Amino acid sequence: MSRRLKRYTGCGDFHFITFSCYERRALLESKRAKAAFVKILGEVRARYGFRLAGYVVMPNHVHLLISESPSGTPAKVIQVLKQRVSRALRGKRRGAQKQFSLPFSSGLTERRRFWQRRYYDFNVYSEKKLREKLEYMHLNPVKRKLVKHAREWPWSSWSFYQGEAGLMAMDGWR
Repeated sequence: MSRRLKRYTGCGDFHFITFSCYERRALLESKRAKAAFVKILGEVRARYGFRLAGYVVMPNHVHLLISESPSGTPAKVIQVLKQRVSRALRGKRRGAQKQFSLPFSSGLTERRRFWQRRYYDFNVYSEKKLREKLEYMHLNPVKRKLVKHAREWPWSSWSFYQGEAGLMAMDGWR
């Protein structure tokens, strides 16, 4: 990613945000990890008061479609979300060592981060773009051949838009 990444906030736009696990490793592969991410996303949403229009949790990355928070920038929201998820999944407390131990086939353990630094942010300025980004998110597990249909991936907002109960209710676009 470019060091001169520009972020545009304060316009009232929704933000399509993507961030990845360190070195694109599948650190969110387990059901437990994905469920923990969704739970913490709900807690961070309640704390910061942003609107959540969509999400998908993939084994090695996450897509979110969020509004700006009245009490913090998208950067602050993502920072808190990433910290809380990594601490929960590593079993570490605040202020603990910021590394993640990953076992390798050699039997040795290598120290790694949990998240890749930074994140991608695209301002969603129209309903057409919102629908485009939602479709992209919801089809991501299908494109990655994790499931045959988006309905089979419970860690996304797809079911909400089909009028079904999902893991988390979404907020409206307006």
